[in-house]
Amino acid sequence: MKRSLPFAGVLMLAPASIALAQAASKAVSRADFVKSVDTRFNAMDTNHDGVVTRAELAAELQKELDSARALMTQKLRQQFQQLDTNKDGQLSFAEFSALTGGIRSAETPEQKLQQLDTNHDGKISAEEYRAPELAKFNKVDANHDGVVTSAEMQAASRK
Repeated sequence: MKRSLPFAGVLMLAPASIALAQAASKAVSRADFVKSVDTRFNAMDTNHDGVVTRAELAAELQKELDSARALMTQKLRQQFQQLDTNKDGQLSFAEFSALTGGIRSAETPEQKLQQLDTNHDGKISAEEYRAPELAKFNKVDANHDGVVTSAEMQAASRK
């Protein structure tokens, strides 16, 4: 006697997510959605007895896993080949580190000077440096009591 898994539980999740993912780019009628779910079920029911057994489900999951592994291997191989600039089949540290693109400042010193030097004398005074930071503090200090509480920090981070 075959033991079957409940159709409404385990089997509805996979086809529904696949059908909904396919439908993300266009409208899908309920009838088309049900047809997609039924097609998936019928594909898993390899002996066509109207139920999907644990063995049939395991085979389907293995097939999906194998497909995902093959796709991941293909993508990794492509990325490796892009990084392996000298095509020797190995990644040097220089080739690997090129992936990061390096770290650089978001602003040049000239841009930062222009932003902070409010009196345009070519120098940044302590007051000029402090002003934008105090503006940030004042914005977070919602009740303007001169103290920023953790609740005010959390509220500011949600904005």
